[in-house]
Amino acid sequence: MTWLLLLSLPPLAGALAYGRAPLFAWLWAGLAWLAAMGWAAGWAVGWTLLAMAVLAAVLGVFMHDGLRRQRVTAPILKAFRGALPAMSQTERDALEAGTVWWEGELFAGRPDWNKLGAYPWPKLSAEEQAFLDNETEALCRLTNDWACTQQQDMPAEVWQYIKDKGFLGMIIPREYGGKGFSAYAHSQVITKLSTRSSAPAVTVMVPNSLGPAELLLHYGTPEQKQHYLPGLARGREIPAFALTSPWAGSDAASIPDAGVVCKGEWNGEEVLGMRVSFDKRYITLAPVCTVFGLAFRLYDPERLLGGDEDLGITCALVPHDHPGVDIGNRHFPLNAVWMNGPVRGKDVFMPLDFIIGGPRMAGQGWRMLMECLAAGRSISLPGSNTGMQKLTARAVGAYARVRYQFKTAIGRFEGVEEALTRIGANTYLCDAARVMTAGAIDLGEKPSVVSAIVKYHVTERARQVVNDGMDVIGGKGICLGPQNFLGRAYQQIPVGITVEGANILTRSLILFGQGAIRCHPYVLDEMHSAQKNDLEAFDKALWGHVGFTVSNAARAVAMGLTGSHFVKVPADVAPETRRYYQQLTRFSAAFAFISDISMGTLGGALKRKEKLSARLGDILSLMYLATATLKRYEAEGRQAADAPLMHWAIWDCMFRIQLAFEGVIANFPNKLFAFLLRRLVVFPLGRPYVVPSDKLGHQVAALLIEPSATRDRLTADVYLPEDIEEPVGALEAALAATIAAEPVEAKLRQLQRDGRFAPGLMTGGDVDEVWRRAREAGVISDEEFRLVERRNMLRNKVIRVDDFPYDFGLRAALEEAPRSAPALKVAA
Repeated sequence: MTWLLLLSLPPLAGALAYGRAPLFAWLWAGLAWLAAMGWAAGWAVGWTLLAMAVLAAVLGVFMHDGLRRQRVTAPILKAFRGALPAMSQTERDALEAGTVWWEGELFAGRPDWNKLGAYPWPKLSAEEQAFLDNETEALCRLTNDWACTQQQDMPAEVWQYIKDKGFLGMIIPREYGGKGFSAYAHSQVITKLSTRSSAPAVTVMVPNSLGPAELLLHYGTPEQKQHYLPGLARGREIPAFALTSPWAGSDAASIPDAGVVCKGEWNGEEVLGMRVSFDKRYITLAPVCTVFGLAFRLYDPERLLGGDEDLGITCALVPHDHPGVDIGNRHFPLNAVWMNGPVRGKDVFMPLDFIIGGPRMAGQGWRMLMECLAAGRSISLPGSNTGMQKLTARAVGAYARVRYQFKTAIGRFEGVEEALTRIGANTYLCDAARVMTAGAIDLGEKPSVVSAIVKYHVTERARQVVNDGMDVIGGKGICLGPQNFLGRAYQQIPVGITVEGANILTRSLILFGQGAIRCHPYVLDEMHSAQKNDLEAFDKALWGHVGFTVSNAARAVAMGLTGSHFVKVPADVAPETRRYYQQLTRFSAAFAFISDISMGTLGGALKRKEKLSARLGDILSLMYLATATLKRYEAEGRQAADAPLMHWAIWDCMFRIQLAFEGVIANFPNKLFAFLLRRLVVFPLGRPYVVPSDKLGHQVAALLIEPSATRDRLTADVYLPEDIEEPVGALEAALAATIAAEPVEAKLRQLQRDGRFAPGLMTGGDVDEVWRRAREAGVISDEEFRLVERRNMLRNKVIRVDDFPYDFGLRAALEEAPRSAPALKVAA
């Protein structure tokens, strides 16, 4: 009996912790256990009562609010305040900007799957769908990516179409002449344009994301809105936003650009204003902008505004032709066509009315930027990079069926299948994350952590997808020209990796570094209450945090030991996905616990452990991507034909989550904690996931190389020209012709194997001669020959690569140019 009672103690404590029982339940359970133990072990009654009294006294201190705060919490608060690093206003603004959405559920260790199921899946309104089907389709049709590349600009008629049709004012409300579209509609337009060319996509993307319109809508004065928004909506104004400095790229909060509040002359009168010096680069649309937003640090040494001397980062709206402004030349970002360049100014005087929101918003720029960036970063790069993936999936899948090597379509080789599998599944997953996140923006969220997750992971997986696509098409992809449908995307993939927060920084510092504080249910409250020296609030947050950690530890252990088979999930989820929800719940609890252990044992040093922080961020991110994939599968009606895409994406996420857990544990500074985490909490029965199976990968790859409803859903936003002189149009036609001709090809090969047809010696180098001889021999009909002839014609269009004069025509162009023509101006 004594041994049974001893063995019962861990399960008893675990059950109380698992259910996060209140302290009085711990007290009564503890007293009952001690009484039973004393009886079974034959303890003296006095010793048994003494043990029970000690337990009651200890727990009594914790149960009495006043005693607990004064005797236990107060010393902890003092130590916590001493260890809490100083935080600048910009750091505080970054941490507190935006909102916490579904990622908070994943961080808390107990995701509410009913909440996930209740989120509406975004849909376009009739007007938005019509704009996508008509104006956006027409803009794609007007744009020729190769021609734009050669001219290094879009034609004037394309620019005018973008302005006239309201592409620059999609997010501007109708009362100002804009479209008033949803975030999802904005994302859909960017995704579709990106399947055609980056030039119109980026040109449309920037004004509708982080730019003057977004900032004006949220923070502008009524006068500023009336002055600028109608012009922006109708394309009379072209906006840019100047944030990045040569000396503070990813560390945007450290921009050296500065202004001083002073008096100066404006419109013939002396007014209170600011004299600003700035040097910005990488500013999209700067060379063609008519107005630009400007971020700088504002100082008020004479305290003319009556506040602090260092007011902080401020955002102003500046006309491009304002005296002293130098728009500069143009950058050349990886041969991209969209406009990008520097903006400079020295001691430029501006009235205070230039500040977005007026003088009252002086110094509030960083919070404004962080909140707007959360929305813009959730839409622009996820949309454009998902568009690249969809184009790759559609075009490379078709190419892999049309292109033959060793008398077999290359898409049927397992090595190529491996690349096609990643292309298909990553496209499915990234599109799910893109749509779900855009839906969050339409729900009123500004999810700063989620925006960083989708920015980082969609751009990284787009790089993988495009690289895989280039591997599959081989020599076709490495020769640039109008027939190369993927080379331009390959050139520009690093742009998405670099901008709006470089991916290395995003992964190592933001995903967990910001997520741990922003998404954790207690950490931010602890920090705020400690800074205010609020003992009551700190006490509440601290002991809530302790209970949270103990509960997640118990839940992680219990779910690990039982393989999470007993985790409750909603009854209405698809049966084939039930285990994923259970395992994600288990991983969420383990992640919450290991995060608390990491923060508790490493403290402020965790910020310097960037590799450890990055792996913790990977776990949170991959859980989000997996849940977005599950949400998409449910929202689209559990399409059975799409299931291989969903399964492969989830298995890949789960396997990567395990690797990230292993990376954290293997590099955990405290080896005892590391051992306990691995053997008891995270992997008590081993790792449940391996790499996705080859069989599953074969099913995914097969979906890309033949027409189907699944392939159409996966690549729904790809612009498909009907002209077979267009590379994607030729691929679509060639795929259909290849499938139609395959029975004829199989028939001819069988006749050759049976010895019933021998084409004889063919020395002319014509790969299609065998078909003419087969028709002449009567082994295939005229109709069959026509099928093969069309297939061969389209195949030849698809596999050809472009060639040019040996000097690309430059010598002739120079000879024809007038001798007096000025030299090209080259940016330094």
